[in-house]
Amino acid sequence: MYWDVVEVKPLEALGLFVRFTDGLSGEVRFSPEHLSGVFEPLKDPAYFKQVYVDHGAVAWPGQIDLAPDAMYKEIKANGVWVLA
Repeated sequence: MYWDVVEVKPLEALGLFVRFTDGLSGEVRFSPEHLSGVFEPLKDPAYFKQVYVDHGAVAWPGQIDLAPDAMYKEIKANGVWVLA
């Protein structure tokens, strides 16, 4: 799909650079105070940097992933997707 992620790179301050199949790119930003539950491990900078692309989705070890369709929609509209 056009919203499949083809590239992801960790940025400073809990951020990610993402690029999609159609060439659209932007940032994902996490608010640390809202990283709880399944996302709690992302508070660890070493773990956060282990991000990778898994079948078109942004993922981390341990089956943590982000929905690429929602990410695409927000980045297309705003250039950034803030998860807070």
